[in-house]
Amino acid sequence: MAQKLYLDTSIWRDYYENRSDKFRPLGEWALELLNKTIHEKGTILYSDLVVEELNIKYAQQEIDNIFSFVRMKGILVKADISREQANEAVLLCKKKKVAFGDVLHAILARDYKAIMVTRDKHFQELSNIVEIKKPEELL
Repeated sequence: MAQKLYLDTSIWRDYYENRSDKFRPLGEWALELLNKTIHEKGTILYSDLVVEELNIKYAQQEIDNIFSFVRMKGILVKADISREQANEAVLLCKKKKVAFGDVLHAILARDYKAIMVTRDKHFQELSNIVEIKKPEELL
């Protein structure tokens, strides 16, 4: 079944840098998830917030390269951020004690009816907002 996935910035970095930790091939799992989504004709969502966070480490040309693989396959969709979503994120980040950006990612995933794909543990605080999965859980 075709899934709609909103990838946290760290997953994009895992994919692009082919990162791993001591035991796990994080980059390989991210790539496998992208390939599976392409094969199943799913959707990968990103937002200006993802681009902004990637901009901390990469130049715009590199960011374009990161997205180019899925953009060429026609499955990359931009999730626009509304004022209402930003306002909700401000309130929830105080209530949940989670960073504003992470709350906004979760709200975007929820509103676009997507699974939030991340491996950051603090997103579990937002599991009542959106379904949260690690890449390897979706393979």
